[in-house]
Amino acid sequence: MTQEKILVLDFGGQYNQLVARRVRECNVYCEIASYKTPIEKIKEMKLKGIILTGGPNSCYEEGAPTYSKELFELGIPVLGLCYGAQLMSHVLGGKVERAANREYGKTKVYVDDATYKNGLFEGVPAETVVWMSHFDYISKIAPGFKILAHTDNCPVAAAGNSEKGLYAIQFHP
Repeated sequence: MTQEKILVLDFGGQYNQLVARRVRECNVYCEIASYKTPIEKIKEMKLKGIILTGGPNSCYEEGAPTYSKELFELGIPVLGLCYGAQLMSHVLGGKVERAANREYGKTKVYVDDATYKNGLFEGVPAETVVWMSHFDYISKIAPGFKILAHTDNCPVAAAGNSEKGLYAIQFHP
């Protein structure tokens, strides 16, 4: 029997254990590993998906935790959360900048496309409340991505490239 496995790549966020627990509560095996885990080891894991966590850094700053573009070219679905979403966008050719208005706490999100390919927001109301905690934002999505949700202060609260199975959400689910 083949076991489905999700890898949570830890970029220093405060909710990493909670994210892994929620995946496990869905009866899916989940491991947490450092963002420094070599790509060769990730390839050997035979993963069903990868989650990139939040973190306290700005992905565009010198010395910030990062990962190579190759991670997004493995053919494995990747979900970036907050810093992970920003990093994905940054590495793949989008732009991340310091926000004029930091979002922290409960924030209203407006779903722009609930039916986009794999339905990331399928069944979610057009307006929903999420937990935000960021001072940077995706100001320009990476090529091939589509904006899926926004807030009053954040034009890209969620984006996706369904052809590659890549999804970025600015909030913490």
